[in-house]
Amino acid sequence: MKTNLFDYNLPADRIAQKPLAKRDASRMLVLDRKTGRISHAMVRDLPHWLLPNDLMVVNQTKVLPARLYATKPETGARIEILLLRQETEGKLEEWEALVSPAKRIKGNPLLKLEPKGEAAVLESLGEGHFIIRLNHVGDPRRFLAQYGHVPLPPYIKRKDNRSDRIRYQTLFAKKEGSVAAPTAGLHFTKTLLNGLAKRGVRQASVTLHVGLGTFLAVSSEDTDAHVMHPERFEVPSPAVTAIKTTRIRNGRVVAIGTTVVRTLESAAQSGSFLAGSDETRLFITPGYNFKVVDVLFTNFHQPRSTLLMLVSAFAGRERVLAAYEEAIQKGYRFLSYGDAMLIL
Repeated sequence: MKTNLFDYNLPADRIAQKPLAKRDASRMLVLDRKTGRISHAMVRDLPHWLLPNDLMVVNQTKVLPARLYATKPETGARIEILLLRQETEGKLEEWEALVSPAKRIKGNPLLKLEPKGEAAVLESLGEGHFIIRLNHVGDPRRFLAQYGHVPLPPYIKRKDNRSDRIRYQTLFAKKEGSVAAPTAGLHFTKTLLNGLAKRGVRQASVTLHVGLGTFLAVSSEDTDAHVMHPERFEVPSPAVTAIKTTRIRNGRVVAIGTTVVRTLESAAQSGSFLAGSDETRLFITPGYNFKVVDVLFTNFHQPRSTLLMLVSAFAGRERVLAAYEEAIQKGYRFLSYGDAMLIL
């Protein structure tokens, strides 16, 4: 499909720059994907829209403070490093990373990290991707916990602050490994979860560590030319059991976010839905036959993004874009710290 089919005008003032005071105080646009009917509610109303025997599946990945700043010792030029993932478990200091501006990286320089340590550029992978090694930082995870910055997306036009360490993390976060938040999960509070449990909605957890596969922009004119980068996922046995039980009870599988959709659908690609861990490059576009997910709770996504294409595959491109247009007209807040959309 042509990428421009998923374009729309997103005014800059509709992009949320910070979270609301309360996570579940966000607005929620409800779209019936069969009829196209749109309703308007609040995230805290979610228990009224889900049904007893529904199963809510969440992503329990945890965001790394994966953004570092460095300088070139010979020029003082400032460099930004976004660590994507460790190369191997046995080489904890070596990471795949995005380095910006990439044009300042020539050869295999040593970069001086702020406030201490070094980043040695080992190999260029092209398009701003490099393999780097962290030197003189001790345990890399402890170093990141102390000195790393929250990797807020570039459309948030401010520096990260202390509160982002809490608010750019979901209540479900347990397994560290993401460099962007699974943002649909940011809306949930203990009060909301208690209300869902009282409604009879059960919960299961999976993991997808968010990386380039989720947030890299589509630059090609045709979706077939877009390359999805691999992301690690895990579907544990209890989640498989819970989904099978939900089917027996005629309940619905409710995916909390597009990362959960890709995790569950990736686990079903073989024809059987099995527990396990792997890497996924699954790119969901209109025409895809969903095998597991029945209901989707998600944020509003960027124009021409793989996430908007996934949502369009789930609910229909025209209906999704019409819903987005109504959300813009009614003042909804978009993207990571923005409002939510429930697709029934």
